[in-house]
Amino acid sequence: MVYRCEIDVPEEWLDGHLLLHFGAVDYEAEVWVNNESVGTHRGGYTPFSLDISDAVTPGSNVVTVCAEDDTRSSVQPSGKQSQQYDSHGPLYTRVTGIWQTVWLEPVPETYVQNLQFEPDPENDAVHAEVKLAGALLDGEVRAEVTYGDRSVGVTTVQTDGRFAVFTLELAETHWWSPKEPNLYDIELAVLNDGATVDAVQSYFGLRSVRLGEHCVYLNGEPRFQRLVLDQGYYPDGLYTAPTDEALIEDIEISKEMGFDGARLHEKVFEPRYLYHADHLGYLVWNEGPNWGLTHSNPAVLGPFLQEWLEVVERDYNHPSLVGWTPLNETAPDTHEDFVRTLYRTTKALDPTRPVIDTSGWYHVETDLVDAHDYEQNPEAFRETYGETDGPVEPSAHDKTTWETLSYVSEYGGIWWNPDVEDGWGYGDRPADEAEFFERYRGLTNTLLDNEDMWALCYTQLYDIEQETNGLYTYDREPKFDPERIREINEQPAAFERQ
Repeated sequence: MVYRCEIDVPEEWLDGHLLLHFGAVDYEAEVWVNNESVGTHRGGYTPFSLDISDAVTPGSNVVTVCAEDDTRSSVQPSGKQSQQYDSHGPLYTRVTGIWQTVWLEPVPETYVQNLQFEPDPENDAVHAEVKLAGALLDGEVRAEVTYGDRSVGVTTVQTDGRFAVFTLELAETHWWSPKEPNLYDIELAVLNDGATVDAVQSYFGLRSVRLGEHCVYLNGEPRFQRLVLDQGYYPDGLYTAPTDEALIEDIEISKEMGFDGARLHEKVFEPRYLYHADHLGYLVWNEGPNWGLTHSNPAVLGPFLQEWLEVVERDYNHPSLVGWTPLNETAPDTHEDFVRTLYRTTKALDPTRPVIDTSGWYHVETDLVDAHDYEQNPEAFRETYGETDGPVEPSAHDKTTWETLSYVSEYGGIWWNPDVEDGWGYGDRPADEAEFFERYRGLTNTLLDNEDMWALCYTQLYDIEQETNGLYTYDREPKFDPERIREINEQPAAFERQ
């Protein structure tokens, strides 16, 4: 797929560097400016930037982008994109080319390239690392943090090459949580002899995440997480949301039904989604789009790991992000070193968050053990998950036996959309709405009543194409009164009552 557009570049934009940013291009991209190749990128879900300063001239310029996407490649991660011509089962319409925002940014000779925040609420502080790019500068970085309209911390540090590191003590401590998603604003200025060379604004949240015994602690307290599976598909844009409001809506309809977060499934969501999750107090788990890979082939490590490193760097600062899951449902013949390398690399890059190596099925090295089970009979489901303090036997969907289990990260998927003649879901369709709620309540109560369970994740938030097992339709219309779902979800869990 080839894109071509003309851009107008003001002369003053060329005083420093001119960057061309891409939010995401699926899968391999090469970019030309005025018929000169200015760079390439591999990976369909992560951003990249190119310095096009030497290729442009003041006035009109031509940008050309060529995107190549082989969904049938066994070494290319493609998530839930169908390898067939049409959609089928849990696989959907393919996505190719530019699916996130593209923009130009003029920057000075020395500019801020990246920020990384480490919240430290226990010590009323935030630690930060600033990465600079461009010309080397023997200067300073000044940081000021505000909460509301009040300045709560200021510091100035010397640059060290292209880095600056500082700890800023805060005069006020306001924890971020789903109930109170408090956020601090921060403004950074790069200084040379006292003059501002570059300035950027960002934000962060003060919250802590750590592992307990088979559970996750949020802000020092064990947290039961009521999650829903969200795959980030839209009827008119597939991967691309039609508006910013559509991203907000997906979070709000989930919260209205009593979910406090989502497992972002087989897709790396756009940064704006995480921005809204931060502001709305919505917990998320990031997951890699590993379907499409032949996991037994060691050659898949290179392209997948390269992109996963970019995911971790891009999303590290979001307080709403409470865990990583590089892989989903890997089979018994998966190369174990592939899984182990992803787990250990993720832990090295981010020791603060828990990592589930591969969701469901065959774990290799993981912080937490989870399982997937689409058993539709509540009594049979309770026989397996009513108690999990001993070995959990294999189910029809999850193909292994767990010695310890504390999280069912896929369940339900109840096939229900009476307005759709054809469709796909798990098990038999309920005869009526009453049977749906009997099944939903029975399955969910089993997990809520198990004192060893610290989280659940229901499949899924909305229908996608032929898959009609969502709580909302593909057009985001409710199938049920959300309050009825909320009443079930918000029952106190046994884990919370301990």
